[in-house]
Amino acid sequence: MIVTNNSGRELSCTRGDLPYKLTNEYLFRAVFQSSPKALEGLCRAVLRLSPEDSLSVSLQNPVELGKRIEDKDFLLQLAVTINNSMSLTLELQVCLGRFCKEHAFSHACRGFDQLNHDNTYDAVFPIVHADFLNFSLFPEHPEFYASYQLMNISNPDYCYAYSDKLLLSVVDLTQIALATEEDKAYDIDLWARVFTASTWREIEMLAQNNDYLQAAVSGLRQLLEDEAVCQQCQAREEFSYREQLRNSKMKELDDGLKQAHDTLRQKEDEIAQLRAELAALKR
Repeated sequence: MIVTNNSGRELSCTRGDLPYKLTNEYLFRAVFQSSPKALEGLCRAVLRLSPEDSLSVSLQNPVELGKRIEDKDFLLQLAVTINNSMSLTLELQVCLGRFCKEHAFSHACRGFDQLNHDNTYDAVFPIVHADFLNFSLFPEHPEFYASYQLMNISNPDYCYAYSDKLLLSVVDLTQIALATEEDKAYDIDLWARVFTASTWREIEMLAQNNDYLQAAVSGLRQLLEDEAVCQQCQAREEFSYREQLRNSKMKELDDGLKQAHDTLRQKEDEIAQLRAELAALKR
């Protein structure tokens, strides 16, 4: 249960640094579950919907905030139904690193395996999986906001989708400076700046002219007054730190293995060349 702020505590909690940023996966989940208006605003930004576009948002997987969750649960994802005709998954992902693509694709495809026996395949909702990442998915092709579909690759002159029912979207929180004018028109860049803001002043300045962002900040303020929620935020910070150390070690080992393979291949080429020279001398 969220603790109601008194005036003194509310004032103190809106000064200085945020105890946890919205890049904390648990806090991200908690804020958008507890504030339907903030969730609607984020969905509008991701789906590029204008204020005039009709939007009905229904969260399908609410959790008991403050209750301990297991590290491998998918409960940190927000599963949303849009206008009763689309499935949208929103996820902040800061731990998986190189496995992020496989994770997103695997989870998105599960939505196609939930038909009732009396339904036909045309009853499957279009599925959008949106990831917010604190790293670049394709460092050689940096983008702030990108969307991907299954495409025809048999002919370079063709460029059409296999189906419009699967879309994978990525918001790179490290590339906000690359936001396009279209991104800015739908405030995706503002949401990204709120996620990465580290002080109360910064987050409130960003939200001052946007009702959806103000709802997110209000929810954030209330949640950070709830001791049980803060404990779960701290637990997630510790888990993320351990996972980042593990991912860093795995990358170090992978790089070392690749270097060893390259060295071995070079030695094998040198041996083959020496053998050829020796065979030529024997002739």
